[in-house]
Amino acid sequence: MTVDGGEQAVFGDIVREARKKQGWSQGKLGERAGLSRPTIARVEANSDVTTATIVKIAQALGLKLELRGDD
Repeated sequence: MTVDGGEQAVFGDIVREARKKQGWSQGKLGERAGLSRPTIARVEANSDVTTATIVKIAQALGLKLELRGDD
């Protein structure tokens, strides 16, 4: 996935875009994922997060996760 300028999207950018497409606030996504709003904000800021947090957010948003090696 790419964002605005065509650059490679990082997970936080994808989360923000998917959340907004759903019309959800950070708090609403947090409720759906079983996480706090500050945790969602950290994810969207592309801070370090755990794999468990990534999985919870992806499931709440209906995102598919793929493992890829370095190109």
